[in-house]
Amino acid sequence: MQKFSNLIVLSPLIYLVHHFEEHIIFNFKEWRLSYFLDNNPLSSEEMLIRLAAFLLIIIFVHQIKQNRASALLVLYFVMTTQVVNAIFHVFFSFYFADFSPGAITGVLLYLPVNYLIYKAAMNEGYIKNNLEIFILFILGATTFALFEAFGPTVTAVSILLYPVFYFLLKAKEA
Repeated sequence: MQKFSNLIVLSPLIYLVHHFEEHIIFNFKEWRLSYFLDNNPLSSEEMLIRLAAFLLIIIFVHQIKQNRASALLVLYFVMTTQVVNAIFHVFFSFYFADFSPGAITGVLLYLPVNYLIYKAAMNEGYIKNNLEIFILFILGATTFALFEAFGPTVTAVSILLYPVFYFLLKAKEA
């Protein structure tokens, strides 16, 4: 189970548990609207389906390709949607002194599972050094911040660019 290809399968599962915390147990949308603009016309269920479906697709592609380019795209996606998301929930819980729904699963699931994923990626050579993890974090944080500012258009553009980045990364490795 310590293999990268096995561990990444946990990502959609913990995403579902996180969504359950945000929208079934608590009311993240109400909390979010107290502090941020309402720039996402999509329901939380639609976002869940879109993001989970895309995550499953890129995991499936990686399971077939098993190369550094496909691994980096999976890692970028989970960095953006899970690691940065967990940091968002924890940071703004403290910043606003108001519990952000999603912080519990962010800390208890997103951070530890993604630590194992990134550790496996490094052990298997998909990530070469800590600088690459830092770059993925900056890219993920930037994408997350743009999503928070401009809404789901950022997600659509990001997803449309995935094939371009895959082939650029693949060409760089050749």
